[in-house]
Amino acid sequence: MNKPIGVIDSGLGGLTVAKELLRQLPKEEIIYIGDSARCPYGPRTPEEVREFTWQMINRLVDEGIKMLVIACNTAAAVVLKEVSETLTIPTIGVVHPGAVSALKVTQNDHVAIIGTEGTIKSQAYEKELMAINSQIEIESLACPAFVPLVESGIFRGETATEVVNRTLSTLKGKKFDTLILGCTHYPLLKEPIQEAVGQEVRLISSGEETAREVSSLLYYQGLLYTGKRVPKHRFYTTGEAAQFKLLADQWLEMNVECVEHMQLID
Repeated sequence: MNKPIGVIDSGLGGLTVAKELLRQLPKEEIIYIGDSARCPYGPRTPEEVREFTWQMINRLVDEGIKMLVIACNTAAAVVLKEVSETLTIPTIGVVHPGAVSALKVTQNDHVAIIGTEGTIKSQAYEKELMAINSQIEIESLACPAFVPLVESGIFRGETATEVVNRTLSTLKGKKFDTLILGCTHYPLLKEPIQEAVGQEVRLISSGEETAREVSSLLYYQGLLYTGKRVPKHRFYTTGEAAQFKLLADQWLEMNVECVEHMQLID
């Protein structure tokens, strides 16, 4: 089907999911909206998160998307069920794929989760993990400093290392062998996070598993694009378009040709 896939996030983080979609589904077109002007969503109330998320969704529905990916863990925890029941197109979040990935790789059934305040408070990952394996042992930690760090373009270096080490210090001594990066911004901090928890801990980003689920859904519902074309992706941000493009080019390892500012508030 010659319609785009819509991806939404509170800012840059959803690019970690978009990168996997581009890799696994190179024929598909993507329309991405990142709400960087109001990022982070983690400390916001569920009512605010719901309002902001629906504003992005409505814009994408107007664009005629064939599938929606809620790449923001906080937004998915708040509205995924409501959105799935409301829209007539397939809608997926990133929490379930991330939980499935973690359970596939853990050897000792001891998993840690880091995420925004909103995601950790919702216990969305805990519920998904326990629904599949009720014997799983779980550590959870909110990391409110991480999203502003990423949105500022600080992915590595002394500052990133210092903030990550300080934030994750309470996890030291825990025996988990798998760490879920429960925010799509966090894979951009993968290097300092890996250093902080140790090389023996497997880091789980939901992007790869989410892209696989998108591919499967498109296939089984007959929505895959099978023709010949050079896809034209569109990226929108409520923040500064030039800054978004700079960081998107860096993370996606490509020249993101179409990045525009989008106003979501009239």
